Amino acid sequence: MTLSSKEKKELKAQAHHLKPVIRMGQHGLTDGVIAETDSALTIHELIKVHIQSGERDERLGDAQNLASSTKAELVHSIGKTYILYRKNPTPKQA
Repeated sequence: MTLSSKEKKELKAQAHHLKPVIRMGQHGLTDGVIAETDSALTIHELIKVHIQSGERDERLGDAQNLASSTKAELVHSIGKTYILYRKNPTPKQA
């Protein structure tokens, strides 16, 4: 799944008002963080992740690894906050 630049722009706009639901701290990318992120993506499809520790390249690597571990797409990054998107295969119940 690769998002077009237009889709990414729309997702960034949708994510603008969101608060980070996942916070990755000094322990980095753990199985618990992956499981929580997977769960949050299943529920919300579009989430923000805050990665506290490390240098910029290290944080980006962690975000990319988290995205690939959860089969999500890294939409955008601003500072220490990363936007992840994964389409939910089952439609939401109304």
